[in-house]
Amino acid sequence: MKRVLLGFAALCWSVPVMAQEVGDCDWRSSAAALYEPWEEYSRTFANGDVRIALLDTIEPGQAPVHLLVLSPPYDELGGRQCRVISHQGQRGFADVDFSTLEAAYDPAVGLIFSVSVKIIEGEVPQDWRLQFTLNQATGEIGADLR
Repeated sequence: MKRVLLGFAALCWSVPVMAQEVGDCDWRSSAAALYEPWEEYSRTFANGDVRIALLDTIEPGQAPVHLLVLSPPYDELGGRQCRVISHQGQRGFADVDFSTLEAAYDPAVGLIFSVSVKIIEGEVPQDWRLQFTLNQATGEIGADLR
């Protein structure tokens, strides 16, 4: 019985709590929004094919932080796809601790990223872990909070 309950608890813990928004690059991905110093808030993966960078759009004031994802697949001119991960719609996160960004690879899923974020719920920022996956072959990106 204990094993069943522990297994169920582990399953519940691994289930996404809240889906996040992954959208095409737009005003949020402006070069003016890149966190500085750039070399500290941008990292490459997959032999340089994938770049993750931190964005600060200044507004909305409580949720201005987003993640930029440049990745395969490449278009006919050789450019990577450009996506922005936000909390809800074009509202970002209250904060993203870029130093906690971790990456792993699973052949069945693709690249798996995880990073600590803060989201404003009411008046108080709440700590969450953002996990997002990237399939370089299809360009599909999925993201959720845990």
